[in-house]
Amino acid sequence: MKILDGKKLKSMLISASNNLYNHYPEVDALNVFPIPDGDTGINMNLTLFSGLKEIQYRTDNDCYVIAKAFASGLFDGTRGNSGAITSQIFAGFAKGILNKSTLTVFDLSDAFIEAKKTAYKAVLKPVEGTILTVIREAGEKLASVVNENMSIEQAFDVLVKEANESLKRTPNLLPVLKEVGVVDSGGAGLCIVLEGMQSALLGKPIERKDETNLTSSNGEAQVLADAENTEFGYCTEFILKLGTVEEGKRIFNINRFKSFLNSHGNSLVVIQNDDLIKVHVHTLKPGVVFNYAQNFGEFKKMKCENMTEQHHEILLNEQEKSEDEKSAAGKINHGSLEMPNKEEKKKEFALIATSSGKGVDEYFHEAGVDYIVSGGQTMNPSTGDFINVIKKSNAEHIYIFPNNSNIILSANQARDALIDEYDVTIIETKTIPQGISSALNFNPALSKEDNIEAMNEAISQVKSGAVTYAIKDSVIDGLKIKQNDYLAIKETKDIIGSYRSKIDAFKTVVNSLVDEDSSVITVLYGKDVTNKEKEQVEKYLNKTFKDLDFDLRDGEQPVYSFLIGVE
Repeated sequence: MKILDGKKLKSMLISASNNLYNHYPEVDALNVFPIPDGDTGINMNLTLFSGLKEIQYRTDNDCYVIAKAFASGLFDGTRGNSGAITSQIFAGFAKGILNKSTLTVFDLSDAFIEAKKTAYKAVLKPVEGTILTVIREAGEKLASVVNENMSIEQAFDVLVKEANESLKRTPNLLPVLKEVGVVDSGGAGLCIVLEGMQSALLGKPIERKDETNLTSSNGEAQVLADAENTEFGYCTEFILKLGTVEEGKRIFNINRFKSFLNSHGNSLVVIQNDDLIKVHVHTLKPGVVFNYAQNFGEFKKMKCENMTEQHHEILLNEQEKSEDEKSAAGKINHGSLEMPNKEEKKKEFALIATSSGKGVDEYFHEAGVDYIVSGGQTMNPSTGDFINVIKKSNAEHIYIFPNNSNIILSANQARDALIDEYDVTIIETKTIPQGISSALNFNPALSKEDNIEAMNEAISQVKSGAVTYAIKDSVIDGLKIKQNDYLAIKETKDIIGSYRSKIDAFKTVVNSLVDEDSSVITVLYGKDVTNKEKEQVEKYLNKTFKDLDFDLRDGEQPVYSFLIGVE
């Protein structure tokens, strides 16, 4: 093939998204640190799925139109650093083929060079041995050998082979990868994406390995319509009582839970009331849904009905439910997301924070935060999530606290997308304690410049730590870690101890953070912390740090037993 048209490019991009969907758990497993935040794969998967939804029903045969639409979808659905960089790679690809309806090998080469340039520009301090290295070396290799006798298939073969070779070299560029014995997860995800594109180019588009059939009878890749527009599948409902880690159950994260179910069905409704989870979903494979849910607890009630026989009745029921769902979707926790009335006068300012856990949410509201965007370590909010809440905040000046280094890029993208319409400032908080302290230092009587200075100064005065559990055996900086150990973490990812007891891990973290200048210790208890353990924490602090003040409260956050801040 000498010329690539839009229909083939569309098939390649859908195949790429499907291939990543099939393999994203493998990408997650490449996480260097043995903590439950291995979300590179799921972030890239959700980002690409947003792009897929933008092109799946398009009939354009124009490469630029398809590439631009795909990049636009990626941008809106960007999650985490890996998703943000992937989004920028395809934004650069689209930019590189501006107004070109078909592509030659030279156009293809130029597009991947532009993809590399755009991705590097998006990162303030590019790190080699990552997804950036893989796209750069693959693009540069193709550019060095491309010629008029080369076919599109041959060009992609060069690109994919060099991407995989580059991936193999990532441990030589990042010592931590070599120590743990893995390649870069983001780079691995990119290789899977490129391989998916190549497979479709060769006439073998990848299908998703779940209930959704991605190939029609004529072989053209497509995604089936939502359940409300089809007449098959099962209406699946259940009530689940959450279990504990001690009972052999996984820690429950509602955002990740919803994401999984949404990727295996539609018409999804998930309601949580303490330790009870009520779920309604339309799916073709209810067994997959039931098996996944049982990882987190045991069923109190289950129901599964064939919609082929009861389709019209189900649609009526869903129509009645939809109004309630729309109303619920109009809010992000305590902050109303109803679109402001055009006549309504704008507020002077609004504070937006990323948070996970009812108690943490409440703390942020006490600190003056107007809107909570749900998400955190294991489920990063998307660029679109931030764009929506920015638009609906109806404020002259908006301040965002990402509270996670993996969320900052998505927040920045949202700011940049709305730069002509809204005054948005990203306060680059990387932990929950930083976010709370920074928000508390906002003063509506001060100017924007003075507030930014005060909030950034507050960040510098906070030392953060956390306790979570190890998801696998590992060795980090010579420290041997066993699966299910409790890890003492200083700042974001400095693992300073591995213990069988979460209280021992807590003591190590606090002792590493407190110095002669410390005055306040803040501790947010996670969902898994018992009353007895809370008593042990309070007793230890009162005995060890008599001259300091303590702020101890239930954060109810998942994954992390303790979030700790010392000022």
